[in-house]
Amino acid sequence: MSNQKMREKSNRLVNEKSPYLLQHAYNPVNWNPWCEEAFAEAKAQDKPIFLSIGYS
Repeated sequence: MSNQKMREKSNRLVNEKSPYLLQHAYNPVNWNPWCEEAFAEAKAQDKPIFLSIGYS
C-alpha cells in the first residue's frame, strides 16, 4: 500500500510524535490530539470531548 493510501486511512494522530498516539493513527476513529483546534471543533459542533488517557 502506498504512503498516500495509508495516509488517507489514517486519522489526525498520524502527524504526532508520541509513540502512544501513533499506534492509534490508523484506528477507525476520528481521534484528535490534545489541541485548541480539537476544542474549537467540539464547541462549534456542540459535541462533548471524549478523552482517552491511555492504557497499557
